[in-house]
Amino acid sequence: MASRSARTPKILLADDEESIQKLLTYPLKEEGYEVVSALDGQEALERFGEGRYDLVILDVMMPKVDGVEVCRRIRARSEVPIVILTAKGDEADKIEGLEVGADDYITKPFSLAEFKSRVKAALRRGGLRDRGAIQTEIESGDLAIDVERRKVKVRGKDTTLTYIEFEILVALASEPGKVMSRKQLLEDIWGASGFRSPRTVDVHMRHLREKLEKNPKKPEYLFTVRGVGYRFRDEEAA
Repeated sequence: MASRSARTPKILLADDEESIQKLLTYPLKEEGYEVVSALDGQEALERFGEGRYDLVILDVMMPKVDGVEVCRRIRARSEVPIVILTAKGDEADKIEGLEVGADDYITKPFSLAEFKSRVKAALRRGGLRDRGAIQTEIESGDLAIDVERRKVKVRGKDTTLTYIEFEILVALASEPGKVMSRKQLLEDIWGASGFRSPRTVDVHMRHLREKLEKNPKKPEYLFTVRGVGYRFRDEEAA
């Protein structure tokens, strides 16, 4: 049986500037990816509904439907990795994209080298990689993680996580009790920490707690280590 990695990754690229479309499509195709273009938010939603994608790249400022709303609608029906492009420098705009389900953001202007690196990292996170020797099943209390099938149950109920949320959970749960800094999580999951705010991790962690914890303010599984980062509970302390 052929592995998933043998399939050509398919990317939806939505940006209303044709010059940006051409600039970004060329290096993606050069890397061997299939690229489907959309010039506005409505077209992006239509193209997404027509096929299966491994990654969606969305410009925030698009006509008809803006990128944040497109992200929101796609995330409501799919766990596909989503990267948003924004020309805005305000941290709040980046956080807004993460709040509605984006996995990562790139602030314009950016280098093509950075763009290609971030795309590769997003595809790798999206499951186009061999997970190696990582545990296939992790259980702790009422939480069960099926790593190979990317499924999570908490208190007997299936829980839907985004790709990034799942990766963070597995990274922490694989080494219960170990404290992982925000920088370490950024490097392990996103591939680098230099281009991203540590707040990126905090936003995803808050979403994880809302989905997994009975009371997110009094977590049973995902703990903050003030001034350092996060850890997953160990059974001895549970």
